[in-house]
Amino acid sequence: MRRTITLLAATLLLAGAAVGCSDSDDTAADCATALTKWTGGDADDKPTVGEAKERVDALDKTLADMVGMGYETVAEDAHDTLERKTEEGGKGRPGACESLSEDDYTVLLVAKSMNGLGWTNEDGEFDKLKMAQSLGD
Repeated sequence: MRRTITLLAATLLLAGAAVGCSDSDDTAADCATALTKWTGGDADDKPTVGEAKERVDALDKTLADMVGMGYETVAEDAHDTLERKTEEGGKGRPGACESLSEDDYTVLLVAKSMNGLGWTNEDGEFDKLKMAQSLGD
């Protein structure tokens, strides 16, 4: 139960951190390009801050729904996998990301990590089936 509360708090924290993001599309695109080297994934994946927030919000909703339906272990695996990937990419901060607020940078880092894990579709949106398939590998 404690792990469930921690997991939900972490997902809500990610969503809450993204609130109030500025939408400097050029800076976000430059930052996303720089983050590709750290997080892997598609070099053409350059979400705006708003798009990154939508991607992270979709993941947060999915994890919360999974916990609510009794799939806490799978949700924890997804959270832990993403956390490891984000930590790999979060060592330092690329120069292209310096002018972004901490919240905007964090949401871009998480969104790019999701792409690096293969959890997005060809349109750059979060794909819960791809996430589930990757966790089963």
